[in-house]
Amino acid sequence: MSGPIQVLIVDDHPIVRDGLRAAIEAEPGLEVVGEAADGAEAVGWAGRARIDVALMDLRMPRMDGVTAIRELRRISPDTRVLVLTTFDTDSDVLPAIEAGATGYLLKDAPTEELLRAVRAAHRGEPVLSPSVAGRLIGQVRRPRGGLSPRELEVLRLVAGGATNREAAARLFISEASVKTHLLHIYNKLDVRDRASAVAEAYRRGLLT
Repeated sequence: MSGPIQVLIVDDHPIVRDGLRAAIEAEPGLEVVGEAADGAEAVGWAGRARIDVALMDLRMPRMDGVTAIRELRRISPDTRVLVLTTFDTDSDVLPAIEAGATGYLLKDAPTEELLRAVRAAHRGEPVLSPSVAGRLIGQVRRPRGGLSPRELEVLRLVAGGATNREAAARLFISEASVKTHLLHIYNKLDVRDRASAVAEAYRRGLLT
């Protein structure tokens, strides 16, 4: 398609949008078609303008980035989505890629790298920051989330509402052992607390 690459900036921080707009509009062949402060606004833009590449943050009010990616891919299949965020955990990266993102960059990427990524995404080429690529490779190589049978037992009990003390009594182990197993689970699932561990385990199919 002739003409400049039409870019939509989606981020809930005005200062970030201003910086991205300045960088993109200074680059020949790129043009900012609009800005959105959340995923819902981004989806609205898809209905009234041609968007070649959407620069998408993930954690935003009203509609998060992953939901917006899914909607954009449904409404405007030709639109490429390039995630630009500060988060590179498994629980951020994997859902975004699965939803249809063409690329995933972190906000500390140099401006030149970002502009190259926009052009590559427009061509349909996958673009991943090194840390994100490493996480995806690790996820592919990690069977069943890497959880041991005992860790799965602990997680099932926690998912059922058991406290550490109750889980220890059920499994005939010490409460300290339960805490250790939970720390290993958090590390392997790349989460920070019990609720996130349970949610991630369901998402990966470790719990049903």
